[in-house]
Amino acid sequence: MEKVRIQSFFENLLKSVEAEPESFLGFSQAEAPTLGDFLADLDPQMSLDWNGVSFQGLPALRGHVIAQAGLEGVCDPDDVLITAGAAEANYLALRQLLEPGDEIIVERPGWPQADVLATSNGAVMGEWWRDEASGWSLSLDALEELVTPRTRMIFLTNPNNPTGQLLDADMLGQIAAIAARVGAWVLIDEVYAGLEWDHPRMPAIAGLYERGISTGSVSKAYGLQGLRLGWMICRDAGLIRDALVLREYSSQISNHLGEAIAEIALRPQRRADMLARIRADSHANLTLLGGFIEAHPKLSWCPPQGGLIGLVRLHGKILTGDVLAARALQPEYKTFLISGSSYGLAQHIRLGVGGGRAANLQAGLERLADLLDSFD
Repeated sequence: MEKVRIQSFFENLLKSVEAEPESFLGFSQAEAPTLGDFLADLDPQMSLDWNGVSFQGLPALRGHVIAQAGLEGVCDPDDVLITAGAAEANYLALRQLLEPGDEIIVERPGWPQADVLATSNGAVMGEWWRDEASGWSLSLDALEELVTPRTRMIFLTNPNNPTGQLLDADMLGQIAAIAARVGAWVLIDEVYAGLEWDHPRMPAIAGLYERGISTGSVSKAYGLQGLRLGWMICRDAGLIRDALVLREYSSQISNHLGEAIAEIALRPQRRADMLARIRADSHANLTLLGGFIEAHPKLSWCPPQGGLIGLVRLHGKILTGDVLAARALQPEYKTFLISGSSYGLAQHIRLGVGGGRAANLQAGLERLADLLDSFD
């Protein structure tokens, strides 16, 4: 019996790594700093045992998490649990809140983690589809029709993974109001928060709704993916405590060194400087990618409002995103990109500008142009 099925997104990642690509058009995280960038602020006498201060994570780090989310005065450090990335934070919430027969509403397209975990828990999926023709927007009327008394959770991403579209304060408030009518939780994965391009940071759901759960990490916007350091923010003390207990009997993660580095990275001035640099570099790459898409007749997209990735529609004689992604990995191209079938959209590909210089973005675009021309 298959308890947890492999999702096509992860399966494609495994195959891509084996192909040893030279160019990457699918990276979703900012360029990584180095350990040397933090050494001057690290204490060489720091014990590498777990921190001995708080099972929830270093208090100073939890304070920075509240600050970066704009939640000072609304939430406090006790409302934060430090986790092994946002993925673990999502896992802990989904595992403890969903029972067999519960309903969970997920956005489509959206981050597929909830599909795998909720299904393995015996939950029933409700699909809230974004409309590509209207800029990948979500309809509140459609959400009203999906929500029932058995709805236990609404799971979203903001900025959206993979379209990069944003949910503003008004939309978030209306989502919370709909959820509140049936007592449902609203979990929003906010890993790309801080990389909104023409808007300020979107409000964190944990500050808008008592049953709102904000998850995030230092992986995407800050490029610190190797730390495996994330968080859960929620004003419900019972949920935070239960997540802490569940973590103790699953990963038992208390990443002392990662917490120390993340605390340095999220210090207000340090965080502002890092984001300014990353935003400038990433915006330049998004402009390059956008120009490439607009100039190519086989491609079109709705540019992301936030984050480092977007969904691109294929036109012409190209069969599917699967065909294009597989061909791109062949020796003459050796370029990594992700098929839209990972999100249930076979006529799309996901392109990204993360990874910094190691991604070889310009070379990857040139190879993609040659590949697209080969379909004529």
